[in-house]
Amino acid sequence: MSTYDWIALGLFVVLWLGYEPLLARIARRTGALTHDMLVVRGFWMRAMTRRDNGLTDANLVGHTLNSASFFASANLILIAAVGGALFGGGMKINTVLQHGVGVAISSRLLEWKLALITVCLVRGLLDFIWSIRQLNYCLAMVGAAYDGLAPEKQNDYADAVAEVLNPALQAFSHGVRSYYFALAASAWLFGPVGLAVAGIGAFALLIWRQASSKAARGIRRARAILER
Repeated sequence: MSTYDWIALGLFVVLWLGYEPLLARIARRTGALTHDMLVVRGFWMRAMTRRDNGLTDANLVGHTLNSASFFASANLILIAAVGGALFGGGMKINTVLQHGVGVAISSRLLEWKLALITVCLVRGLLDFIWSIRQLNYCLAMVGAAYDGLAPEKQNDYADAVAEVLNPALQAFSHGVRSYYFALAASAWLFGPVGLAVAGIGAFALLIWRQASSKAARGIRRARAILER
Protein backbone atom coordinates (compact mmCIF):
# COMPACT_ATOMS: atom_id res chain seq x y z
CA MET A 1 0.00 0.00 0.00
CA SER A 2 1.10 3.56 -0.64
CA THR A 3 1.59 6.14 2.08
CA TYR A 4 -1.73 7.73 1.13
CA ASP A 5 -3.50 4.40 1.53
CA TRP A 6 -2.07 3.98 5.03
CA ILE A 7 -3.09 7.53 5.98
CA ALA A 8 -6.62 7.03 4.67
CA LEU A 9 -6.92 3.66 6.42
CA GLY A 10 -5.66 5.13 9.69
CA LEU A 11 -8.15 7.99 9.43
CA PHE A 12 -10.96 5.53 8.75
CA VAL A 13 -10.08 3.43 11.83
CA VAL A 14 -9.90 6.55 14.02
CA LEU A 15 -13.31 7.71 12.80
CA TRP A 16 -14.85 4.26 13.24
CA LEU A 17 -13.49 3.69 16.76
CA GLY A 18 -13.82 7.32 17.83
CA TYR A 19 -17.46 7.73 16.89
CA GLU A 20 -18.93 6.29 20.09
CA PRO A 21 -16.69 8.26 22.53
CA LEU A 22 -17.36 11.50 20.65
CA LEU A 23 -21.10 10.83 20.63
CA ALA A 24 -21.01 10.24 24.39
CA ARG A 25 -19.31 13.63 24.89
CA ILE A 26 -21.87 15.36 22.68
CA ALA A 27 -24.69 13.68 24.61
CA ARG A 28 -23.35 14.99 27.92
CA ARG A 29 -23.27 18.55 26.57
CA THR A 30 -26.24 18.94 24.24
CA GLY A 31 -27.94 15.55 24.15
CA ALA A 32 -28.06 12.89 21.45
CA LEU A 33 -30.81 10.75 20.00
CA THR A 34 -29.44 7.45 21.29
CA HIS A 35 -29.06 8.68 24.85
CA ASP A 36 -32.44 10.42 24.90
CA MET A 37 -34.01 7.16 23.76
CA LEU A 38 -32.66 5.44 26.88
CA VAL A 39 -34.92 7.66 28.97
CA VAL A 40 -37.90 7.33 26.61
CA ARG A 41 -37.67 3.53 26.69
CA GLY A 42 -37.56 3.63 30.48
CA PHE A 43 -40.87 5.49 30.52
CA TRP A 44 -42.21 3.02 27.95
CA MET A 45 -41.41 0.06 30.18
CA ARG A 46 -43.04 1.75 33.17
CA ALA A 47 -46.18 2.31 31.13
CA MET A 48 -45.98 -1.32 30.02
CA THR A 49 -46.17 -2.63 33.59
CA ARG A 50 -49.36 -0.62 34.20
CA ARG A 51 -51.24 -1.81 31.11
CA ASP A 52 -53.85 -4.53 31.41
CA ASN A 53 -53.01 -5.93 27.97
CA GLY A 54 -49.40 -6.39 26.94
CA LEU A 55 -50.05 -7.25 23.30
CA THR A 56 -49.15 -3.74 22.17
CA ASP A 57 -45.75 -3.80 23.86
CA ALA A 58 -45.02 -7.36 22.74
CA ASN A 59 -45.89 -6.45 19.16
CA LEU A 60 -43.62 -3.40 19.26
CA VAL A 61 -40.68 -5.43 20.55
CA GLY A 62 -41.48 -8.19 18.06
CA HIS A 63 -41.46 -5.69 15.19
CA THR A 64 -37.97 -4.57 16.19
CA LEU A 65 -36.92 -8.20 16.43
CA ASN A 66 -38.13 -8.78 12.87
CA SER A 67 -36.21 -5.72 11.68
CA ALA A 68 -33.01 -6.95 13.33
CA SER A 69 -33.49 -10.38 11.73
CA PHE A 70 -33.95 -8.77 8.31
CA PHE A 71 -30.77 -6.72 8.63
CA ALA A 72 -28.83 -9.75 9.89
CA SER A 73 -29.96 -11.75 6.85
CA ALA A 74 -28.98 -8.91 4.52
CA ASN A 75 -25.58 -8.74 6.22
CA LEU A 76 -25.02 -12.45 5.61
CA ILE A 77 -25.77 -12.02 1.90
CA LEU A 78 -23.36 -9.08 1.64
CA ILE A 79 -20.64 -10.92 3.56
CA ALA A 80 -21.07 -13.92 1.27
CA ALA A 81 -20.77 -11.68 -1.80
CA VAL A 82 -17.67 -9.81 -0.64
CA GLY A 83 -16.15 -12.89 0.98
CA GLY A 84 -16.67 -14.84 -2.24
CA ALA A 85 -14.44 -12.39 -4.07
CA LEU A 86 -11.94 -12.21 -1.21
CA PHE A 87 -11.58 -15.93 -0.48
CA GLY A 88 -12.49 -17.29 -3.89
CA GLY A 89 -8.89 -17.44 -5.02
CA GLY A 90 -6.92 -15.64 -7.67
CA MET A 91 -9.56 -16.25 -10.33
CA LYS A 92 -12.19 -14.22 -8.45
CA ILE A 93 -9.73 -11.40 -7.72
CA ASN A 94 -8.64 -11.28 -11.36
CA THR A 95 -12.29 -11.12 -12.44
CA VAL A 96 -12.86 -8.10 -10.22
CA LEU A 97 -9.71 -6.45 -11.53
CA GLN A 98 -10.70 -7.08 -15.14
CA HIS A 99 -14.05 -5.37 -14.65
CA GLY A 100 -12.33 -2.35 -13.12
CA VAL A 101 -12.76 -0.65 -9.76
CA GLY A 102 -12.06 2.94 -10.71
CA VAL A 103 -8.27 2.89 -10.36
CA ALA A 104 -5.46 0.53 -11.26
CA ILE A 105 -4.51 -1.52 -8.19
CA SER A 106 -2.69 -4.73 -7.41
CA SER A 107 -4.50 -7.91 -6.44
CA ARG A 108 -2.95 -7.75 -2.94
CA LEU A 109 -4.22 -4.21 -2.34
CA LEU A 110 -7.65 -5.20 -3.62
CA GLU A 111 -7.69 -8.01 -1.04
CA TRP A 112 -6.99 -5.46 1.68
CA LYS A 113 -9.84 -3.28 0.48
CA LEU A 114 -12.31 -6.15 0.32
CA ALA A 115 -11.14 -7.31 3.75
CA LEU A 116 -11.95 -3.91 5.26
CA ILE A 117 -15.48 -4.07 3.85
CA THR A 118 -15.87 -7.60 5.20
CA VAL A 119 -14.68 -6.58 8.68
CA CYS A 120 -17.26 -3.77 8.80
CA LEU A 121 -20.03 -6.13 7.74
CA VAL A 122 -19.00 -8.89 10.15
CA ARG A 123 -18.93 -6.42 13.03
CA GLY A 124 -22.46 -5.38 12.10
CA LEU A 125 -23.62 -9.00 11.86
CA LEU A 126 -22.34 -9.74 15.36
CA ASP A 127 -24.20 -6.68 16.67
CA PHE A 128 -27.43 -7.78 14.99
CA ILE A 129 -27.09 -11.32 16.39
CA TRP A 130 -26.56 -9.96 19.91
CA SER A 131 -29.50 -7.60 19.45
CA ILE A 132 -31.75 -10.49 18.38
CA ARG A 133 -30.81 -12.56 21.42
CA GLN A 134 -31.46 -9.71 23.83
CA LEU A 135 -34.77 -8.84 22.17
CA ASN A 136 -35.88 -12.44 22.67
CA TYR A 137 -35.03 -12.11 26.37
CA CYS A 138 -36.96 -8.85 26.47
CA LEU A 139 -40.04 -10.45 24.90
CA ALA A 140 -40.06 -13.07 27.64
CA MET A 141 -39.81 -10.37 30.31
CA VAL A 142 -42.62 -8.34 28.72
CA GLY A 143 -44.79 -11.44 28.62
CA ALA A 144 -44.12 -12.16 32.29
CA ALA A 145 -45.17 -8.72 33.50
CA TYR A 146 -48.94 -9.10 33.37
CA ASP A 147 -49.88 -11.74 35.88
CA GLY A 148 -50.76 -9.76 38.98
CA LEU A 149 -47.56 -7.79 39.36
CA ALA A 150 -47.74 -5.87 42.63
CA PRO A 151 -47.87 -2.05 42.22
CA GLU A 152 -44.84 -1.54 44.46
CA LYS A 153 -42.78 -3.77 42.17
CA GLN A 154 -43.83 -2.26 38.86
CA ASN A 155 -41.12 0.41 38.60
CA ASP A 156 -38.37 -1.98 39.63
CA TYR A 157 -39.55 -4.53 37.09
CA ALA A 158 -39.80 -1.86 34.39
CA ASP A 159 -36.22 -0.80 35.09
CA ALA A 160 -35.08 -4.44 34.85
CA VAL A 161 -36.76 -4.86 31.45
CA ALA A 162 -35.26 -1.56 30.26
CA GLU A 163 -31.81 -2.86 31.24
CA VAL A 164 -32.30 -5.61 28.65
CA LEU A 165 -34.17 -3.57 26.03
CA ASN A 166 -31.75 -0.64 25.90
CA PRO A 167 -28.57 -2.60 25.11
CA ALA A 168 -30.56 -4.72 22.64
CA LEU A 169 -31.60 -1.65 20.66
CA GLN A 170 -28.17 -0.08 21.06
CA ALA A 171 -26.67 -3.21 19.48
CA PHE A 172 -29.23 -2.86 16.69
CA SER A 173 -28.11 0.75 16.15
CA HIS A 174 -24.47 -0.35 16.08
CA GLY A 175 -25.35 -2.91 13.43
CA VAL A 176 -27.07 -0.30 11.27
CA ARG A 177 -24.07 1.98 11.73
CA SER A 178 -21.85 -0.73 10.26
CA TYR A 179 -23.59 -0.21 6.91
CA TYR A 180 -22.46 3.42 6.87
CA PHE A 181 -18.85 2.47 7.48
CA ALA A 182 -19.02 -0.50 5.09
CA LEU A 183 -20.17 1.89 2.36
CA ALA A 184 -17.35 4.26 3.28
CA ALA A 185 -14.89 1.35 3.18
CA SER A 186 -16.10 0.42 -0.31
CA ALA A 187 -15.04 3.89 -1.47
CA TRP A 188 -11.43 2.72 -0.95
CA LEU A 189 -11.86 0.81 -4.20
CA PHE A 190 -11.62 4.21 -5.90
CA GLY A 191 -8.45 5.21 -4.09
CA PRO A 192 -7.30 6.57 -0.71
CA VAL A 193 -8.96 9.94 -1.27
CA GLY A 194 -12.29 8.16 -1.74
CA LEU A 195 -11.84 6.29 1.54
CA ALA A 196 -10.91 9.44 3.46
CA VAL A 197 -13.74 11.54 2.04
CA ALA A 198 -16.34 8.79 2.45
CA GLY A 199 -15.18 8.03 6.01
CA ILE A 200 -15.46 11.66 7.05
CA GLY A 201 -18.81 11.94 5.28
CA ALA A 202 -20.25 8.88 7.03
CA PHE A 203 -18.93 10.09 10.38
CA ALA A 204 -20.37 13.60 9.95
CA LEU A 205 -23.72 12.28 8.73
CA LEU A 206 -24.07 9.95 11.72
CA ILE A 207 -23.16 12.69 14.21
CA TRP A 208 -25.63 15.11 12.61
CA ARG A 209 -28.45 12.58 12.66
CA GLN A 210 -27.77 11.79 16.30
CA ALA A 211 -27.42 15.35 17.56
CA SER A 212 -29.08 17.85 15.21
CA SER A 213 -31.61 16.14 12.94
CA LYS A 214 -35.35 16.75 13.26
CA ALA A 215 -35.76 13.29 14.75
CA ALA A 216 -33.12 14.04 17.40
CA ARG A 217 -34.79 17.34 18.31
CA GLY A 218 -38.23 15.72 18.48
CA ILE A 219 -37.05 12.91 20.74
CA ARG A 220 -35.21 15.42 22.95
CA ARG A 221 -38.45 17.36 23.28
CA ALA A 222 -40.41 14.20 24.08
CA ARG A 223 -37.88 13.28 26.77
CA ALA A 224 -38.22 16.71 28.35
CA ILE A 225 -42.02 16.38 28.41
CA LEU A 226 -41.84 12.93 29.99
CA GLU A 227 -39.37 14.04 32.66
CA ARG A 228 -41.39 17.09 33.71
